[in-house]
Amino acid sequence: MNIHPTAIIDPEARLGEGVRVGAYAVVEGPAEVGANCVLEAHSILTGRVRLGEGVRVGHGAVVGGWPQDFAFDPATDSGVEVGDRTQIREHCTIHRGTAPGTVTRLGARCLLMANAHLGHNARVGDHVVIANGSMLGGYVELGERVFVGGGSVFHQFVRVGRGAMIQGLSAFSKDVPPFTLAAERNNVWGLNVVGLRRGGFSPSERAEIKEAFRLLYAAGLNVSQAVAAARERTWGTAAAEFWTFVEAAKKRGLCGLGRSARAGES
Repeated sequence: MNIHPTAIIDPEARLGEGVRVGAYAVVEGPAEVGANCVLEAHSILTGRVRLGEGVRVGHGAVVGGWPQDFAFDPATDSGVEVGDRTQIREHCTIHRGTAPGTVTRLGARCLLMANAHLGHNARVGDHVVIANGSMLGGYVELGERVFVGGGSVFHQFVRVGRGAMIQGLSAFSKDVPPFTLAAERNNVWGLNVVGLRRGGFSPSERAEIKEAFRLLYAAGLNVSQAVAAARERTWGTAAAEFWTFVEAAKKRGLCGLGRSARAGES
């Protein structure tokens, strides 16, 4: 280990082999830091934080801070979990769970760019990129391989499905289905075609996802009618995932199709 003499490490903390801790960094409480992690200068881990192997926490980032919840009791035993090889850049904030025994979870091989925020109990899958200044409210869920453009914001409990791409400076209070392109305020504009190709989906899988998207957004049906029509058909794994997500969108509802996209379908 390589620990700067100005760093403060709580006796309860556990640091793995090869960990580097920069100047004035602070590791409080029962934090667990995996092998070969890097905690850069002025970064803070507080409370029941668990970092996987090879995680990098940038300058001034705070992981495990109190939730921004008036009802939160500081004595609550909750935490944050971060997967292997994830990068948390400068001045990011990740708040711990708000209820006893709960965690905020950030997956493996993710990238949080500078000043991103994960609210309490957020769930972020593997290989997710969240660009500068984006904010996730409490209990927000991002599926695997989601890309979030800079300055985007998400209301609490919103879900974003696997492989979706979010345009920067967008705002969402409704769920974003898997494999879609979403932008502005609660609008979907089409499918993330490039992401599907890069994700290794076969031509037949892509065609079926496109048909599922068409049935939901361009067949003149409301969501309940589209779901009923989808149940009458047999879908492959990826398209079935799309419909499973749609059927589960009960708390926030689904994003609608953007106006210019609707015009293009007519």
